[in-house]
Amino acid sequence: MFGKRAAAVVARVAILSVAPFMLGATGFTNNFDQRILAAHNRERLAMGVAPLRWDPVLARRAQQWANYLAVTGRFEHAPERAVNPDGENIWAGSKGYFIAEQMVDGWIREKRYFKPGSFPDNSTTGRLEDVGHYTQLVWRATGEVGCARAQSWREDILVCRYAEAGNYVGETPL
Repeated sequence: MFGKRAAAVVARVAILSVAPFMLGATGFTNNFDQRILAAHNRERLAMGVAPLRWDPVLARRAQQWANYLAVTGRFEHAPERAVNPDGENIWAGSKGYFIAEQMVDGWIREKRYFKPGSFPDNSTTGRLEDVGHYTQLVWRATGEVGCARAQSWREDILVCRYAEAGNYVGETPL
């Protein structure tokens, strides 16, 4: 009995000590932000890549683009900034149906088509659009992320912005 209780205490301490590593830096506006970051970092850690830190400036830029997509009904990437471009992942799904982890999991599911190598030769299908969200999510040189969501009359929209941007031709994600 004492052995099980001691093991449970050790497990709780381990989880508490890993939580800051999984969540990254402070600056969250809500629990949704924390969950989005944790979903990113679980996959990055599984692939042996350092966790991301939350960046409120990236989150504000993501919010601006998510709001634009919600108002216009469009679904497209933002124009790339000329200096220090952000990486970007966008997602949309039925309003009120998906939780934070499922939104990020949509990008993580692209892993099934991922193969190691230089970008854009990372897809087993030969189509970089089958892995581009995933490679950005796990891109080794990326250290910060900021995400935001918006709602249109029919959809939830998630936009994540990344610094340093990934998916550069000739570079390797991992």
